[in-house]
Amino acid sequence: MATSLLQVRVDDTLKEEAARIFDNLGIDTSTAVRMFLKRTVMENGIPFRMTLPKEPYYAERGYRAMLEIGEQSVANGLSNMSLEEINQEIDSSRKERKGAN
Repeated sequence: MATSLLQVRVDDTLKEEAARIFDNLGIDTSTAVRMFLKRTVMENGIPFRMTLPKEPYYAERGYRAMLEIGEQSVANGLSNMSLEEINQEIDSSRKERKGAN
């Protein structure tokens, strides 16, 4: 199979941020671009929806909420609980609620 060179100009910051994400996924940028192109051919179009949200989405708000929950778990001495301990707490809480009804 013959191959071609594809050159694309992108903002340096965008390239670096995307490369970090791809690296975390275990692929390089070239592989990610090839995946995009292959999926475009399979879908016979852009392989993702291209719509504008009706309301703005702020991922930062969710991220801050996760940080706050983490800080609260440390403050309440819950951050080092095992999965088994967490499940026991959930079961105990459910039993208390059933008993209250």
